[in-house]
Amino acid sequence: MNDSVKMKGYLLLAFKTPVLMSILLVAADILILFIHWPSGIIMTVALVIYLTVILIRYFQSKKKLLHELVSFAAEYGQIQKQLLKELDVPYAVLDDSGHLIWMNDRFREVTHKEKNYHKSITTIFASITKDALPTDESPQSDQSVEFEDSTYSVIMKRVSIEDLINDTEVIEATDYRGALIAMYLFNETATRLAIKEVDDQSLVVGYIYIDNYDEALDSVEDVRRSLLVALIDRKVNKYIAACDGLCIKTEKDKYQIILRKKSLRDLQEDHFSLLSDVKTVNIGNEMAVTISIGIGVDALSYAQCNEFARNAIDMALGRGGDQAVVKTPDNMFYYGGKTQQVEKNTRVKARVKTEALKEIISARDTVYIMGHRLGDADSFGAAMGIYRIARSLERPAHVVINETTAALGPLLARFRNNPEYPDDLLINSQQAIESVGDDAALVVVDVSRPGITECPDLLRMCKSIVVLDHHRQGSEVIQNATLSYIEAYASSACEMVSEILQYIGGNIKIRPEEADALYSGIVLDTNNFVSKTGVRTFEAAAFLRRSGADVTRVRKLFREDVDEYKARADAVSQAEIYKGAYAISTCQSHDLQNPTVIGAQAANELLNIRGVKGSFVLTEFRNQIFISARSIDEVNVQVIMERLGGGGHMNVAGCQMEDVSIAEAIGVLKQTIDALIEEGEL
Repeated sequence: MNDSVKMKGYLLLAFKTPVLMSILLVAADILILFIHWPSGIIMTVALVIYLTVILIRYFQSKKKLLHELVSFAAEYGQIQKQLLKELDVPYAVLDDSGHLIWMNDRFREVTHKEKNYHKSITTIFASITKDALPTDESPQSDQSVEFEDSTYSVIMKRVSIEDLINDTEVIEATDYRGALIAMYLFNETATRLAIKEVDDQSLVVGYIYIDNYDEALDSVEDVRRSLLVALIDRKVNKYIAACDGLCIKTEKDKYQIILRKKSLRDLQEDHFSLLSDVKTVNIGNEMAVTISIGIGVDALSYAQCNEFARNAIDMALGRGGDQAVVKTPDNMFYYGGKTQQVEKNTRVKARVKTEALKEIISARDTVYIMGHRLGDADSFGAAMGIYRIARSLERPAHVVINETTAALGPLLARFRNNPEYPDDLLINSQQAIESVGDDAALVVVDVSRPGITECPDLLRMCKSIVVLDHHRQGSEVIQNATLSYIEAYASSACEMVSEILQYIGGNIKIRPEEADALYSGIVLDTNNFVSKTGVRTFEAAAFLRRSGADVTRVRKLFREDVDEYKARADAVSQAEIYKGAYAISTCQSHDLQNPTVIGAQAANELLNIRGVKGSFVLTEFRNQIFISARSIDEVNVQVIMERLGGGGHMNVAGCQMEDVSIAEAIGVLKQTIDALIEEGEL
């Protein structure tokens, strides 16, 4: 032990305190000598003995204590190393590139590697790549890995060794920024299994509704109706009982179900085969029975789970029925929906909604009407129908439209500068925002997704909101609607508004321009009464004809120029038939004012090719890729478009894609089709 090892801090103070106190004793001894010298002599002798003992002990103990401290530190380091080596937690040290430097015994047991194994950690845990290692900005990283049927939580901490390298006399490294990475493994297999078991046993609430109960019973003889109902009950109860669930019939066409989450996973893997099984019930009924299923799961409480289930069944019905919807706190999952919804013959719902709409408009001082962005004849025609209703109730109304497309231009021209209509009939979003008051009503037509409306800000500014739409609902809906009238079986929003006009009362008088606009919307969305046309569609068209709609004028509105005609023909001629059943093509947008409409028309024409089940036309317009999807009856294109962020109907759907090229969009579309085919959805 040389003199380079010295004491400091509290240890040094403890050793120096007796010496320092001796100085005080010397001063006291001198004072006593002056006061009473015999006592001072005695005190002096005692002080000399005391100082001698203190100094001897100080110098002897100092050297021995320092030696003992150094020995303890060395032994402590060895003990620490041994403890770390035998630690029951798998532990390893990596360099900053992820290569193993050292591992303890437990780590070797888990990974089955020898102590001289110095390869990259990625060779053991494939998911731990170099990018997953901690950095100076994020010195700690946590992740989960699977290894040999076990699940481990991996914690990695970055430890800088810059100071250690700079202080050593063995090597020299200027501006060295190296580090070591300490890795810990914690086996969470048992914990995860326990959590999964608890999760599997959690409560799931659902509802099953028969979509066409009355219509199905009307199509069968009276004596067989009870048998039809009994067979449906048996199918539903047997299906739920097979997955250890409870089924309660709450109404003649409604059931409530309760089951475990584990059973729900089985139903999802089975793609809810009850949807197709119920259709096989046939005792002479001309109409196949269809059902809708709504299920809530992963809620924080039983009440919230029940609310999720109600939202899910409403969504299933709003999308046309014959499908299952599973709602979680963050998302909705859709199954089925492969058949067209049966048109309802009864108009009770239309009359009820008409009365509610009439009350809402009558209670407000101003009405704003808007459709979707890049409006078409259906959204504008429906808006003009609502305008006429508002005027009949003596309320001022404004139609919000920001941009006039080439297809909509001739129709709008009939209302602009028309002395029969006020100058502020058509306004843009900015004008609407500036003029809207606290007592305004907003009617949204032909769209139920807030993100693609003409002016989403109006949804937050108006207290009374009415939604009229014929598209199947998606997960994004207008949440705060006072009145929501969504009928997926309707051919168009104009058909729905035409029915409302017939029940509004007051001998409402529709002008010819408005009748033409409504008739144009029906013609557009039904592709000249070819697609999605029912009895009520023709009845609405007949009402409009009686109100002054002229077929010739409407036909002239849909005429196109030669460039648009050539573009559509070119899109049809270049179509690729994918998988022998799906026509995929592109529509050039150069020199076209509204290429998306041309793309939709081309998609309709591609369905005339024998063997084509679905058609998809992609159009690049305003830095986005617009996809128009069409089918006749064999393929649900809505399911395909929903996977790409869009939606629509079973036979008519679309989507918009950003930050991709035409070629990339086609690739994504093909991958989506392949995935749905593998999942059995197509």
